[in-house]
Amino acid sequence: MPARSEFRDAIATGYACEGKSLLLGAPLHDGEPVDAPVRVPLAMMNRHGLVAGATGTGKTKTLQLLAEQLSASGVPVFLADLKGDLSGIASPGEPSPKILERARAAGAEFVPAAFPVEFVGLTGQNGIPLRATVSSFGPILLARAFGLNATQQSVLAMVFKLCDDQKLLLLDLADLRAVLQYLAEDGQGLFAEYGGLSKATVGVLLRKIGEMEQQGADRFFGEPEFEVEDLLRLDASGKGIVTLLELDDVQDRPALFSTFLMWLLASLYRELPEAGDLDKPKLVFFFDEAHFLFEDATKEFLSEVAQTVRMIRSKGVGVFFVTQTPKDVPGDVLAQLGNRIQHALRAHTADDERALKAAANTFPRSPYYDIPQTLLSLGIGEALVTVLSEAGTPTPVVAVRMIPPASLMKPIPAEQRDRMVRGSPLLAEYGAPVDRESAREILAARARDSGDESPDAGGTTAGKRGAEAPTLAETVGKAIQSPLARTVGRELVRGLFGVLGVSTTTRRRRRRIF
Repeated sequence: MPARSEFRDAIATGYACEGKSLLLGAPLHDGEPVDAPVRVPLAMMNRHGLVAGATGTGKTKTLQLLAEQLSASGVPVFLADLKGDLSGIASPGEPSPKILERARAAGAEFVPAAFPVEFVGLTGQNGIPLRATVSSFGPILLARAFGLNATQQSVLAMVFKLCDDQKLLLLDLADLRAVLQYLAEDGQGLFAEYGGLSKATVGVLLRKIGEMEQQGADRFFGEPEFEVEDLLRLDASGKGIVTLLELDDVQDRPALFSTFLMWLLASLYRELPEAGDLDKPKLVFFFDEAHFLFEDATKEFLSEVAQTVRMIRSKGVGVFFVTQTPKDVPGDVLAQLGNRIQHALRAHTADDERALKAAANTFPRSPYYDIPQTLLSLGIGEALVTVLSEAGTPTPVVAVRMIPPASLMKPIPAEQRDRMVRGSPLLAEYGAPVDRESAREILAARARDSGDESPDAGGTTAGKRGAEAPTLAETVGKAIQSPLARTVGRELVRGLFGVLGVSTTTRRRRRRIF
């Protein structure tokens, strides 16, 4: 390795920043830190990145470090918190001799600090409920969540097309079930125009819906749908709000939550306007446990992921994938990740050796390090780093001792999290589910009007009464339950509440996002 002074000058030049930047730590020369801070330009954080490393090597603390510095710079952050480890961002850190020494070695001062955090969840147990409609999820993502093969995915896509043509809103899983039951029993002729539908395929799709409901998915398919603009907020002091998706209650459903994260990313891509090159990103999105997203994925799904990642940079959004090794990420996606932070890898098996070699091959050659050996010898909280400079060129590969986060490096108490959720301004908007008229109610109304047996609003079967004349009470009840009567009733209630000055709006008018 070159002399210490030569090494320091080369790293200082390679990582020099004139604009705002995030401090990662100090470079290591023969295992000892050198006074030449390693930084990543803030403007390059929307060039995407990878944070990788074996379990227990410090990936979570690196996420915390990046998130809090982004927040302090006025950049909102989205983090998936699989184990509940990142909630400490909401509380100031606790100094210790080890933490103070690590900060000092990197030329940084340790100042405990807390950052604004919004807790959201997929089941509503650990945060503000984060919902999406079945329709906005779309057939490709839903097929991925269901684990469908190519043929089944094609049928599901045709079902979505039919619902669009027939103005049947798919808001929740009950809507999709009602449509499938209708097509299998009474709508075969209608679906023939779209290629036909076998009862066996319907059976598979219905079983998949049942499995999803058993996993709790019925709680996050529905309305009010989460609006992505609520990820782009600052607090009163100008800090970016860190949105933590708490996933510790759905850890055993990785395909489900990873697909939901992909929906959120795709929604950002669809709804945000073009931004071009910015001094800082509008949002940085950390995609934890990324390997779950790509395992056994179809070509269509991988193509959609790659396109979203490639195009979303121009919307001002940076995406960081977090996983164990770079080989967990497809090549088309990996090639777009300009910032790399690779923590230590282990080589106990032949598969580990192959993963180590693959990880080393993703880095440029370095005159300072034997990269495979360095990846094996890195300690906890150390990483091999290369990022994009302000000119957009890769910086020299360097082993870095990362500085400690300023916030608490352990979970906050559940009571504190619950208080923050109850005090959130988003609770009034997203706290209670909304069930407006959609495919299920429309098909049930058609069945009642025709007098045929068909699934009712709850998905059960309502039989005919034969030739028996309906009673007056039944006739009145049917009229009251009709779609027209419900619509008139809702408008009357809205008018009454408007006079009283009470809002009944369940979904805000979309604001333009700048």
